[in-house]
Amino acid sequence: MYWTALILTLVVALLHVYFLVLEMFLWTKPLGLKTFRNTPEKAELTRVLAANQGLYNGFLAAGLFWGLFDHLPMLVNFMLGCVIVAGLYGACSVNKRIFFIQSVPAILAAIAWWFVPA
Repeated sequence: MYWTALILTLVVALLHVYFLVLEMFLWTKPLGLKTFRNTPEKAELTRVLAANQGLYNGFLAAGLFWGLFDHLPMLVNFMLGCVIVAGLYGACSVNKRIFFIQSVPAILAAIAWWFVPA
């Protein structure tokens, strides 16, 4: 179960690196516009806010990578909890799809860690 938990957590971390790139660097580009269903005008107006959000996604990824590579299960679980809460908030405040894209992978990873012997 360790490898399943590790792989699921890496997927969550890599998703957040991808979110960072989308929000910080591609927000006003075609891929960012399509992904977030934005118009060029709205994207330009919200560019700085998106970049800030992207930075926070990067911090989530960094915490997950740190916890994995330094074998800190409490940090990994805390970061997965943060991802789950952020996804729930996004689902309630922006779009329900966020729950499935962000929270569900983190929930699966957290469940997998429960079955890893200490």
